Amino acid sequence: MRRIRTGLVLLSAAGMLGAAALAETKVEVTNVHLCCPGCVKAVGSALKGVEGVTGICNQKAKTVTITAPDDATAQKGIEALAAAGYHGRLETKAAHFPRDSGATKGKVSSLTLTGIHNCCGACCKAIKTAVKKVPGVTGDTAKPKGDTFEVTGDYEATELIRALHTAGFHVKVKK
Repeated sequence: MRRIRTGLVLLSAAGMLGAAALAETKVEVTNVHLCCPGCVKAVGSALKGVEGVTGICNQKAKTVTITAPDDATAQKGIEALAAAGYHGRLETKAAHFPRDSGATKGKVSSLTLTGIHNCCGACCKAIKTAVKKVPGVTGDTAKPKGDTFEVTGDYEATELIRALHTAGFHVKVKK
């Protein structure tokens, strides 16, 4: 009887370990700027550098699905997306985009932004469209394939960052 009980305990423990090994975190990021195959390729490159993370882009749906062994690794995947200049919406508490823009509340007349993904004319057009939606913006210097640009006018800095995030882009204020 004792051997049977020990065997059941071992099987139970092995089953729990197996279930833990199968557990994974899936995070869907929606509203990511994915206008072209270059955007999709750049997302793949960003996530490739994060051990344990796999990513699947759906260009048409503007989504990136990150699969990782745990929440902490999924968070690293989100941070890699942000570092590559992408932003999106998350419907989970397992991960969040970094709040690292460096923008402070208050009106500004000029900000130089950097780190944005901008691989082609369609990216640049989406950036310019987002920037123009911010009340008080009068101009920008965004050009295709450039990851740094200036925005001028008399506008709220945090509104500019929010507009770019909503458009699927992650940026930082250049110091």
